[in-house]
Amino acid sequence: MGFSQDLLYWRIIHKLVVQHEFRIIYISQDQTEIWLESSRKSGPNMLKLYRADIDWGNWIRQDIEKTLYKAEAIRKKQVQRKLGMLVVYISTYPPVDDWQFITEKPLYAGNKRQTELQALVMHVKNEHDALHHFANISGVQVTPNKEGEMYDYSSIQALKIEVISTSNRRAKQERELFNNGKPYFTYVFIAIQLIMFAFLEIKGGSMNTTTLISFGAKVNSLIHQGEWWRLFTPIFLHIGFFHLLMNTVALYFLGTAVERIYGKMRFLLIYLFAGFAGSAASFVFSPSISAGASGAIFGCFGALLFFGVIYPKLFLRTMGTNVISVIILNLTIGFIFPIVDNAGHIGGLVGGFLASSIVYLPKHRKYLQRVVGLIITIIVTVAILYFGYTTNPSNDPLVSLDMAQDYIENEEYKKAYDVLSKVEVKDENSTTPELFFYLSYTEVELGKYQDAKTHLVYVTEKVPTLHEAHYNLALVYVKLDDYQSAKDSITTALTYSPENNAYLSLAKEINQYLSNAKMS
Repeated sequence: MGFSQDLLYWRIIHKLVVQHEFRIIYISQDQTEIWLESSRKSGPNMLKLYRADIDWGNWIRQDIEKTLYKAEAIRKKQVQRKLGMLVVYISTYPPVDDWQFITEKPLYAGNKRQTELQALVMHVKNEHDALHHFANISGVQVTPNKEGEMYDYSSIQALKIEVISTSNRRAKQERELFNNGKPYFTYVFIAIQLIMFAFLEIKGGSMNTTTLISFGAKVNSLIHQGEWWRLFTPIFLHIGFFHLLMNTVALYFLGTAVERIYGKMRFLLIYLFAGFAGSAASFVFSPSISAGASGAIFGCFGALLFFGVIYPKLFLRTMGTNVISVIILNLTIGFIFPIVDNAGHIGGLVGGFLASSIVYLPKHRKYLQRVVGLIITIIVTVAILYFGYTTNPSNDPLVSLDMAQDYIENEEYKKAYDVLSKVEVKDENSTTPELFFYLSYTEVELGKYQDAKTHLVYVTEKVPTLHEAHYNLALVYVKLDDYQSAKDSITTALTYSPENNAYLSLAKEINQYLSNAKMS
């Protein structure tokens, strides 16, 4: 009899693994206990088959409780909303004591009963009914052993060999999904960003705004003026050593993983498009100057998420939990700390996912799906760029100030004026007086004296001790032939800087004019 139950045990396993593509996730050394995972949408997610001659029902109860605990742990690890488990005990004879009540109702685990376990005891006296019950729960039909038919040891061994070989072949196929090429472009991109960081440091410093801008950092107004390449060049620039270090480490681990899955050329396209998408999203939603490979690196996350859509169970049991957790953590940090360009991160994440839907995975033709991915990507890209280019660019005031100062030093007053005049002043923050001070300077140089007066009056009211503003205001009043106001302004300037020769000279000139005016 025991031999017959051994055969039934392996016939059920063979049916599940070979014909219905269940995956072996555990098999005991003596092969009497096996855990299987289903790839189907219906039926239980997991099955456990146990071949033993069971004497007591209490043993079944204890084993079910342990199995339920393990199943709940697996559900949590794989971040599954629900998990259904079926445990089948195959025994020659039923336990000698009362045991049926143990398997009558499902058991549950989890705060919201997310894990459900059903148990079934199969023995020679209930084999037909038990197999029918098994089919109702699992959706898999298994015919009982034929009465009177002769079986030998080789029959069981043939089933075992086919089950194990099928399982090994599928495991090999899964491993091949993660080995579609050795990393190459990952190391190229790491080398490029290290070289560019060295150039930034030599040319003025990676944290110097002017240097960053000159090497291609994302600046909204400059992109708006036609410097479209700034949607790509920020991928290779980094602001400070810590920024470089974090992104280099992230690129090393994520880039190599994605490049092994997708292959060299697919990875190249995913990385560059994700970097572009991150810059484009930042162009639309963030006024700040930005640089860094973060958008492209988040594109690698997007590529892994796409892999998870194609192979959800493989993704969750290998890297899915870690990938999802890191994405959530990084986006949360981005929302908490305004200095982080979360728009670029989200744009890169979406860009990497969309690019993956176009290039798809190696050895997958899927032409229709790829065309759909291409159409969606084109629509999203055009919409983002249209929105970015048809709205007035908003810049970080600090960025605008740095750019304007650089233009002023080179006597490019019109460019400085264009930059400063387009800054959207939403509140009276600490940068506003300084911004208006430099704006008024360009207005004086361009002959816009009334505008300069308005801005300088504002600056002197907000920062009364800024004697340079009072001096400039006095000059503007002279240009406007308002010498009495000019006298008041230069007098205030001399109050804060009484030894300044330029101020003294202007005061003398103004007083001379007023004296001549009185005499006439």
